[in-house]
Amino acid sequence: MGGFFGCASTDSTVFNVFFGTDYHSHLGTKNAGMAFLKDDKTFVRQIHSITNMPFRARFDGELNKFSGNIGVGCISDSDPQPLVFKSHLGVFCLCSVGNINNSQEIIDKHLKGVGAQFMAMGDGKVNDNELIAYIINQKKDFVSGIKYAQDIIDGSISLLIVTQDANIIASRDPYGRLPIKIGKNDTGYCVALEHFAYKKLGFDDFYDLGPGEIVSFTTDKFEVLSPATNDLKICSFLWVYYGYPNSIYEGKNVEVTRYKNGEIMAQNEIDGDGLPHLDSVAGVPDSGIPHAIGFAKRAQIDFTRPFVKYTPSWSRSFTPSDQIDRNRIAKMKQIPVTELIKDKDLLFVDDSIVRGTQLKKTVDFLYECGAKNVHMRSACPPILYSCKYLSFTRAKSEMELIARRTVSQMEGTDKLENPQEYLDTKSSKHKCMVKEICKDLKFSSLDFQSIEGLIEAIGLKACKLCTYCFTGIE
Repeated sequence: MGGFFGCASTDSTVFNVFFGTDYHSHLGTKNAGMAFLKDDKTFVRQIHSITNMPFRARFDGELNKFSGNIGVGCISDSDPQPLVFKSHLGVFCLCSVGNINNSQEIIDKHLKGVGAQFMAMGDGKVNDNELIAYIINQKKDFVSGIKYAQDIIDGSISLLIVTQDANIIASRDPYGRLPIKIGKNDTGYCVALEHFAYKKLGFDDFYDLGPGEIVSFTTDKFEVLSPATNDLKICSFLWVYYGYPNSIYEGKNVEVTRYKNGEIMAQNEIDGDGLPHLDSVAGVPDSGIPHAIGFAKRAQIDFTRPFVKYTPSWSRSFTPSDQIDRNRIAKMKQIPVTELIKDKDLLFVDDSIVRGTQLKKTVDFLYECGAKNVHMRSACPPILYSCKYLSFTRAKSEMELIARRTVSQMEGTDKLENPQEYLDTKSSKHKCMVKEICKDLKFSSLDFQSIEGLIEAIGLKACKLCTYCFTGIE
């Protein structure tokens, strides 16, 4: 995943871009950068790794290096950015969020020309932003270039461009899988994926980009360059996990949706085989907590926090990059409240079960602390496909996904002909998959939220939501 923030203001934008970008830190943990257009029409830019140090700590001591009324910042789980380019369109700065599945195909096609070249990183990979800029530069202007990129890229790209004439161009991907919102105040405009980022800085909601829409703004002018389509497929996982609690996407608040999602899960279980004996309901901290609050409310069972995460010194959930070290640090962060665990029948709700590696260690930890039973509930359906649009998991292969791996073992093949059989919570194949995962991860019981339940909780029409990671349907 990732996020970006941009601002054009009659005042200096350094403070706004710094804090606006920082408010997107929950969306990525690998790279971050900021770039500003100075008064002399040149760019000043810095990029840092944020793998083991959060954005604010990385950039706080460097703010005096920046100046300008136009600036952008980005948090990235992929390539270093933003990048600055010089072309027939002028000098411009670009940052993006998304995923390009056919990058090598595009590169190979254009390398056939004499003299064609791309700047490559140490591993030979071309930075996605360089590739996007290259595609845009094939056309006579930014709008036609962005549209061309949207047409030929297999995946999803939303982007910001800062031009040398003090203009910020924002483009939402063709299916609106991520939101882009514009804020406005007396000094200018700003753009963000998370609208609370600019609200905290004194900007008001002004405009929401639609799917495929391209807009531009300066300090005193906003313009739609290319209108939106009706082809919305916004990522449903924003409401499950990635979205910040107070965020609102397509009119639907994240925290409210998560409470409702938990309530629907509990009601479905009550209407089905009934709840197991439980002493309390808890959320796997922190992302499972709101789903668990809704579950506990509907089930009329006490909500407790049997363990908490120690985050003052280890606030980053996905770092370091090495799996062994991540597991070690995750265990260090788990602080038990033994009185709420020992001899208790506990039900935990997690936002999702992706690979299951860390969740298995969490369950082992709970049993070591004296838990009698540990029941697990997933706030979303089984994840059967790696995300091809936003790359929200670290899984390099679909066989790393525990649900997909379990299905493969059951079927005796890596091919998945009918995912619906495993998404239907009442089907025999779904129940068999759940039983195998339960055995593998040592749960006393396990249930997944249904596709229908998740869609009901979000409150948008199914055709407006991307559920590819569950269904494999684009």
